[in-house]
Amino acid sequence: MQIIKNIEELRSIIREWRKEGFSVGLVPTMGYLHEGHKSLIVKAVSENDRVVVSDFVNPTQFGVNEDLSSYPRDIDRDAALCQKAGASLIFHPEPEEMYFKDNCTFVDMDSLTKGLCGRTRPTHFRGVCTVVSKLFHIVTPDRAYFGEKDAQQLAVIRRMVRDLNFAITIVGCPIVREPDGLAMSSRNTYLNKEERKAALILHKSLVIGEEMMKAGERDAAAVKEAITANIESEPLARIDYVEIVDAETLENTARIERSVLTAAAVYIGSTRLIDNFTFQPQG
Repeated sequence: MQIIKNIEELRSIIREWRKEGFSVGLVPTMGYLHEGHKSLIVKAVSENDRVVVSDFVNPTQFGVNEDLSSYPRDIDRDAALCQKAGASLIFHPEPEEMYFKDNCTFVDMDSLTKGLCGRTRPTHFRGVCTVVSKLFHIVTPDRAYFGEKDAQQLAVIRRMVRDLNFAITIVGCPIVREPDGLAMSSRNTYLNKEERKAALILHKSLVIGEEMMKAGERDAAAVKEAITANIESEPLARIDYVEIVDAETLENTARIERSVLTAAAVYIGSTRLIDNFTFQPQG
């Protein structure tokens, strides 16, 4: 598995691919890859001639006192997974390669980034939009692949691509879960045995909300209250947010009358986990 750390070297390789007429897929990641990431790579490999996996812990999307320094990293492990999944190469730059020392240019967004994760992580999506736009310019992919677990991120990237006229198709891929239902995340490695068991409350609580909607409940407040109460029954859980929003605009909704995103962020001990589901009323 070829690991490229230099932007110009990567661009040179991609120019050669383009001369051969190859389509290019991009899977942006922060590394420490798991089966969820693998599913994105496999999807990209099935739809493109060549696939680049970016493996970069992006400092600009971490806030003060967040886990930038402790975020798990293992490039050898990542390379083995990428090779098995069929990726063409890994782009693994150092922060100094991606950001000049006097960097002062960022990509930001209004509205979609104000709520959900953006409420308690106010600079997070500026960092996400900036690094993703840089990757788009460097790799020039035909398609880019993102997991639906990070539902707000996916919505933000789709809107950025629309608003800034990127000639890229954004492909959302389903959440991949552990056998017991916990959404796969690199941050799951932070959980001790007791916390790992307690973390199941997040998915279980969202399932309660989804079942209520399927049974005909259309009052968003009632569903939110049931999800919140169930999460609060777990002593190790601390809620960051539970929200039901319009799936496209991410604005809060009182009635479940069109496609909605139900998303939650919960601290289990000191580890912040997110999960979600979308629901489209019938009829």
